[in-house]
Amino acid sequence: MSAKFTFKKGSLWPLLAIVGLFGVTAFLLRTEGRLWICSCGKLLLWSGKVCSSDNSQHFFDPYSFTHVLHGVVFFWLIAWLLPRWKSSRQLTLAIAGEALWEVFENTNFIIARYRTETAALGYQGDSVVNSFGDIICCVGGFMLARQLGWRRSLAVFAVLELVLILWIRDSLLLEILMLLFPIHAIRAWQMCM
Repeated sequence: MSAKFTFKKGSLWPLLAIVGLFGVTAFLLRTEGRLWICSCGKLLLWSGKVCSSDNSQHFFDPYSFTHVLHGVVFFWLIAWLLPRWKSSRQLTLAIAGEALWEVFENTNFIIARYRTETAALGYQGDSVVNSFGDIICCVGGFMLARQLGWRRSLAVFAVLELVLILWIRDSLLLEILMLLFPIHAIRAWQMCM
């Protein structure tokens, strides 16, 4: 499998589709009441405080790495299910999938679920800028997995999961587990002190 992305010369559809996806995502997030930037009025490139109201409000935060893992998973699924698709179409589909997740993740239902079943007690939803950062991280994960291939990207996935668990007491797999089948002991361990 070639790691090279192919965009047909003169064809603007992938770029237009991606710009359109960002536009629709922003519109839907704003419709759900999400702010463009942090309510504090600042726009930071990085906010490393997991246990603060700034989390998920700036461009990148520790949870951005879970979105890198989304990209890895999207690559695995899309490359397996649609191996003959051009790389530009595969990438566009991955972006569409991540954009859909960002909209779903920021619905009142999921925000309430995060608050009641995970350690994200004060979670207010993502800002639009943070959602854009998450989509960009997904693109990075997709491209990294495409470059590394199945085995090496699986190793990266496992290492990144472990690093996140040790660093912020959370990870993509723990998020999924806690949203679907909450475990009180894990929630207590994750709580900010």
